[in-house]
Amino acid sequence: MNPADTAFILICTTFVMLMTPALALFYGGLVRSKNILSTCMHSYAALGLVSIIWALVGYSLAFSGDISGIIGNLNHVFLTGVGAEANGPATNLPHNVFMAFQCMFAALTVALISGAYAERIRFSAMLVFSALWTIFAYCPMAHWVWGGGWMAKLGAVDFAGGAVVHMASAAAALACAHAVGPRTDLGKTPMIPNNLPMTLFGGGLLWFGWFGFNAGSALAANGLAGHALVTTHLATAGGIFGWMILEYLRFGKATTLGAISGALAGLVSITPAAGFVETMPALFIGFAGGMICYGGILLKNRLGYDDALDVVGIHGVGGTWGAFATGLFASASINGVNGLFYGNPWQLVVQIISIVATWGFVYLVSRILLKLTDSLVGLRVDPASEVSGLDLSLHNERGYTL
Repeated sequence: MNPADTAFILICTTFVMLMTPALALFYGGLVRSKNILSTCMHSYAALGLVSIIWALVGYSLAFSGDISGIIGNLNHVFLTGVGAEANGPATNLPHNVFMAFQCMFAALTVALISGAYAERIRFSAMLVFSALWTIFAYCPMAHWVWGGGWMAKLGAVDFAGGAVVHMASAAAALACAHAVGPRTDLGKTPMIPNNLPMTLFGGGLLWFGWFGFNAGSALAANGLAGHALVTTHLATAGGIFGWMILEYLRFGKATTLGAISGALAGLVSITPAAGFVETMPALFIGFAGGMICYGGILLKNRLGYDDALDVVGIHGVGGTWGAFATGLFASASINGVNGLFYGNPWQLVVQIISIVATWGFVYLVSRILLKLTDSLVGLRVDPASEVSGLDLSLHNERGYTL
């Protein structure tokens, strides 16, 4: 065990934990005022619910042993054998520290999905679906990529969650948008964000927490962690300007919502590549990610699904681009993996396989789980509750009393 590594990952764990309340602020500011508390509640409920499931069975399914490359075993249910000893996947860390770090990733992933069904889902349905999705979608994905499953054996790489977190949450978000349906008054009344300063503050906290998310994925206080921090920051800066340039060309103005959306696009795009690409390719990945995700937002309108807070357009499109770009720009001088531009076309092939498998598996499983959830508790609130707002109808609270 390495005390410096342990201290570093403890700090990174708290950074990643902060990202879920930050997401509550980011999402909460984007919805209408009558739904601000219900939207924030999705993130806080996910943090609590997923943490419990992770301790009971989730961590074991993701990181305990390997069954045919598909799922882990049950050796660590109820965190059996997960203590302060360095007997986990990261032998330089206490096992419970590694477990806690991974727990925060799982919680954030489930919270990200909520942007798709905001303003119209039953809270009970959110809880049931999130619990089932953690077990049957997130745990297999985490095992495939980080727990020694088939994607890892194939050679696909995902430094901090392009597939496991972003593509997976986006595939689930797309399934939710299709299953729950559009908001009743979509296109009939203005869908104006209730508090953009709150969204900007939440986005800034996400940027801050992302350093723990990406740098911490090195699992050690070393040069790779420092490199991931630098690539993360440069890609985020590039994402801001990639988005704003297109926004300015289209409307003649750059907006604060566009700037923070571009930052998130850059963050998402670099996540799978942060520990595999050099700094200048990272800047390009973020810059291009800002532009590509801007296009992803426009594509939503053409395809006609109501992803309320653009989980698919940013996390799905950005995560897909980042995984693909890893297959292009990965350099063995950073972390032992070469991509297409460094003489290894096979890396791009396996990245594409991982992209297709992630989208297909998670979307299909999510639709099945949504159907099951609908039969158990019903997915959607009644029209009267939707019109009055979920804060009052589901939680008997108001975010604003002026």
